[in-house]
Amino acid sequence: MNRQRFYLKMVAGSLLRRRSRMIVALLAVAVGAAILSGLITIYYDIPRQMGQEFRSYGTNFVLLPSGNETALPEGLIREALAYLPAGNLVGAAPYRYQMVKINEQPFMAAGTDLGEARKTSPYWLVQGRWPEAPGEALIGQEVADRIRLLPGSAFTLNGAAAGGRKITGPNGAEGRDFRVSGVVQTGGTEEAFIFMALRDFEDMMGDGGKADVVECSISAAGEDLQVLADRIASELSGVSPRLVKRLTESEGAVLTKLRALIYLVTVIVLLLIMICVATTMMAVVAERRKEIGLRKALGAANSSLVTEFLGEGVFLGTLGGLLGAFLGFLFAQMVSVNVFSRSIGFKPLLIPATVAISVLITALACLIPVRRATDVDPAIVLRGE
Repeated sequence: MNRQRFYLKMVAGSLLRRRSRMIVALLAVAVGAAILSGLITIYYDIPRQMGQEFRSYGTNFVLLPSGNETALPEGLIREALAYLPAGNLVGAAPYRYQMVKINEQPFMAAGTDLGEARKTSPYWLVQGRWPEAPGEALIGQEVADRIRLLPGSAFTLNGAAAGGRKITGPNGAEGRDFRVSGVVQTGGTEEAFIFMALRDFEDMMGDGGKADVVECSISAAGEDLQVLADRIASELSGVSPRLVKRLTESEGAVLTKLRALIYLVTVIVLLLIMICVATTMMAVVAERRKEIGLRKALGAANSSLVTEFLGEGVFLGTLGGLLGAFLGFLFAQMVSVNVFSRSIGFKPLLIPATVAISVLITALACLIPVRRATDVDPAIVLRGE
């Protein structure tokens, strides 16, 4: 039997003879590793999850005309949108605005890409449905209350179009007929608007190919958005990118607090693992004082004792780390599903990282018990003192 096999057999025998204590230590390491693994998974997945959650609160990045420009040409909009990361872009909705009248009452009409508006403004509560056909419009709750319109009701828009001419219908008659497809409730200024497809708006106003503002929803941190805005502003003239501070700053503050909480819990978990393992190994050393004294009297070196106890700690750390890595993924998955209603992907590198941290923590926890083992005096122990 070579030295390696003898060493492994000796460590395994020591663990099996004290399996009740070692099982407690193993469970402590496994639970701690599971929490640690889960927290690491959540830590790296929080920006994506929180970004998706905050995207439900609306746009966080807008493109406006700069300088003396009053609108953004379509070509400039395409150039600016090309700078945005396609993988993180949730939606980009261009908007045109114009005052119109319904029964001589003034309202603000907005033309937009309705498909993109649904992506950038998922918080809109629509009674009815979104416009699907030409001549359909989505009106705010305030507009519906003032002129008593319901989904399915017809109304006529009047007012001034491009060049000062009046709004006319397809047959040349004054006014443009629309039908209410739905009533939108947001609790904000959107309830005072009339929304329609950008094509209907341009046909009604007589000009197209431009937008007053482009509202974008991007899944990215505030720092990354600021870098993106600075780049667009420096490389493109005629466009002024702006961050929606109330969203980007709130998202950054929440992420900072969550990460600080994860750091704190991680440190506490690591300390608890060390205390549990150290306590267990101290008890083992106390039980084996006579054995240790006899071995030292027979000529055993302190290095062999250190190697044996560290071997037991490394074994506990390795096995506990493997169990904890898989249990931690289940823990992180449960948290993600219950908190964010989304699943997360398994990260294979998490297994060696968790095992390495568990081994390091258990090895450090064994230092004090190992020191006590090497300090055992054979003469005193064998004399029964």
